[in-house]
Amino acid sequence: MLRYSSGRRIIFGLPAWRRVQQNTRPPSYTPGAQLLLRPPQASSVRTFLGPSSSSRCRGGVGPAAWMAPRLCHGDSRDASEKGGDDGKGFSMRSLTQAPKPALYLGFSGLIPFLSAPLFMAATQSFYPEVAYAQMVYGASIVSFLGGARWGFALPAGSPAKPDWRNLGNSVVPSLLAWLALLCRDNITEGALVVLMGLGLSLHYDLSVLPGYPTWFRAMRTVLTLVATFSLVATLLLKKVCVERKLKEMQK
Repeated sequence: MLRYSSGRRIIFGLPAWRRVQQNTRPPSYTPGAQLLLRPPQASSVRTFLGPSSSSRCRGGVGPAAWMAPRLCHGDSRDASEKGGDDGKGFSMRSLTQAPKPALYLGFSGLIPFLSAPLFMAATQSFYPEVAYAQMVYGASIVSFLGGARWGFALPAGSPAKPDWRNLGNSVVPSLLAWLALLCRDNITEGALVVLMGLGLSLHYDLSVLPGYPTWFRAMRTVLTLVATFSLVATLLLKKVCVERKLKEMQK
């Protein structure tokens, strides 16, 4: 250690005040500890956020502010898209997305269902021929719904695979329709079998065998409910009204 007349000392080749300053410096911390104990400098913040972050921060929206909502919205969109493809949910508003031919042909197919009970209610008579015609038409619709599943599962790229689950279950409505046609002498039993086929096919399309678009599932639900109520109305009219023949009405 050297000492000059000015009182300044040299310790091992360094001024005394620099030596003291080096000894009193705070200990070095890890990067994680620096973030917890003291705020980062402005230069490091600019480096982390990028050169364009200053202009975004002036407007009040930074990358940290818009990144989280963007991720949340993206997740919700993905979830909604997945929910729309899983085949287990639909809304009646999706009927607006249905093609016009499907809507017109589908709802016009309710005319044979509704015309039978309306005709018998207007005449206050139960006609077995009319009820049987309604039951036969319902059986043909049940068989059509089973065949529609085959047409949906067979094309390449269809969400429904042509496996035993899809093709095997779609044969059941056709078998129920055949059983309903065998009940010629008992219209009540035939109508009940048709109701069973309509409900079973709707259960297949909504829960067991998903894959149809949402507008088709919504339309299927409406058409099945109206057809079911029309068959139930015919069975009620059989209990209430007097049974007559169409030949008697012609006389």
